[in-house]
Amino acid sequence: MSTTTEHRPHADHDHRHAPGCGHVAVPHEDHVDYVHDSHLHRVHGDHVDECAKSGHEVHEGHAHQHGQDCGHVAVPHGDHVDYVHDGHRHSAHDGHWDDH
Repeated sequence: MSTTTEHRPHADHDHRHAPGCGHVAVPHEDHVDYVHDSHLHRVHGDHVDECAKSGHEVHEGHAHQHGQDCGHVAVPHGDHVDYVHDGHRHSAHDGHWDDH
């Protein structure tokens, strides 16, 4: 299933995310997300968006099992943990890995 990134502005966010802002920067596809309060912000013009895709995108052929000592950066994201891998984030979902 093909997915697209949603435009979901994060209201009332005065902090300006940028390199050195104090939040973990995570390369994600063609942009950088910033980890903030267990969610991911993406700079978009003069505001930030919640970085979220619409739809469900299974990462096919992913034999690696992410976990506490897998060697990939773990990023708290809402009610789960994403793992940064090859410029995207993986999230466990029903026995497989999703691309976030």
